[in-house]
Amino acid sequence: MNVTPNRSQAIEAAIESLDGAFFKALCEPPRVAVLKRVMQLGRADVTAIAADLPQERSVVSRHLQVLLDAAIVRATKVGRQVFYEVDGPAIVKRLEDILYHTKSIASLCCPGGSP
Repeated sequence: MNVTPNRSQAIEAAIESLDGAFFKALCEPPRVAVLKRVMQLGRADVTAIAADLPQERSVVSRHLQVLLDAAIVRATKVGRQVFYEVDGPAIVKRLEDILYHTKSIASLCCPGGSP
């Protein structure tokens, strides 16, 4: 198959935009429940986040670390406490990147008419 550099580069950029950490962080229902809880509370520590969840505090803490590593939440340390909040701008940027790159390759790898 003869691949032009532009097509190849566009596809590679699209693949890179589908960052594994981002989707991995959102694929487990308990982790999504933790994210929803952070959204409801706004800025909160792990104790407050875990209060109404069925998981142990240590499990919630691990879920928060995965969300932090994926840049879905951000953490701020105040003294000995760590407060978490949703990183809205980072999520929007990631989704915009995915959309941009997917649009750029749609006609190259996914031909078909619009519904």
